[in-house]
Amino acid sequence: MTLSNNQKRKMRSAARLYATQALFQMEASGQSVEGVMREFEDHRFGAVYDDVEMQEGDLDTFRSLMERAVNEQAKIDQLTDRALVAKWPIARIDPTLRAVFRAAGAEMLEGDTPPKVIITEFVDVAGAFCTDEKEPRFVNAVLDHMAHEVMPEKF
Repeated sequence: MTLSNNQKRKMRSAARLYATQALFQMEASGQSVEGVMREFEDHRFGAVYDDVEMQEGDLDTFRSLMERAVNEQAKIDQLTDRALVAKWPIARIDPTLRAVFRAAGAEMLEGDTPPKVIITEFVDVAGAFCTDEKEPRFVNAVLDHMAHEVMPEKF
C-alpha cells in the first residue's frame, strides 16, 4: 500500500508525539530506551483506547528521535539551558517540557527537517499536554532560540 504525503506527514507527527511520551516515560520510570521503544512500537502505535484509534507512527522518525535524544542528551540539555532564563535551568523545567525539548532538539541536530516545521510540530505536542496557554508560547520561544543556534543558516 502506498501512503499519501498527508498520511506520511501525520505519521511523522504521531512519531514526534510518541517520542515525547516515551522520553517522559523513560525519565519517570527509569526504563531503558530499548524497552520503552519496544513498548511503544508493540502496544501504542495504532492502539485503540475507549473506541479511539491512535495514529500509526512513522517508525524511522520515532527511532531516530529516541536514539538521538538519548545519545545526545547532554548536548541537547546544554542547548536547552542556553535558551532558558538563567533562573530556570532545565532541571527545574516540568518533565513533560523537558521531553518536548529533548525530542525537538534531537530532530534539530539531525538537520533534515526545516526548523519552522520542528518548532510548529513540537509546540503542538506541548499544547496537547499543557493546560496553561502560556506553556506552548514558552515552548515556541525556547525552540526558536535552540533552532537559531543549531541551524542558523536555515533562517
